[in-house]
Amino acid sequence: MKNVCFEISERYCFEFDAIGSDGDHVHLFVGAEPKYSPSKVMQTIKSITARQIFKQYPEIKKQLWGGELWSDGGYIGTVGDGTTSDVIKNYVENQGSREEKEAYQQMKIFDF
Repeated sequence: MKNVCFEISERYCFEFDAIGSDGDHVHLFVGAEPKYSPSKVMQTIKSITARQIFKQYPEIKKQLWGGELWSDGGYIGTVGDGTTSDVIKNYVENQGSREEKEAYQQMKIFDF
């Protein structure tokens, strides 16, 4: 996953600032050039990561509901109007229970 995110970052000039998980979903704090709409950023990340993970680990597809890594849709927010990048980064990094955070630290894909 780390290599896939680095490839996405280099190819599209996206900046992965933070990643966090809360049980059954993932939070990403990603910066992108203005030429990419927020929905295009999410679509790009979801499609490329799913394709690469299924290519490397095809057995995972059988274990997932409907054979999909990501659910349809998602939430997109932006920095501004009183919401600073530090607030968002802190929120993303502090997702989940203490046990989930400890497990995440063991499998952390980036050092932010």
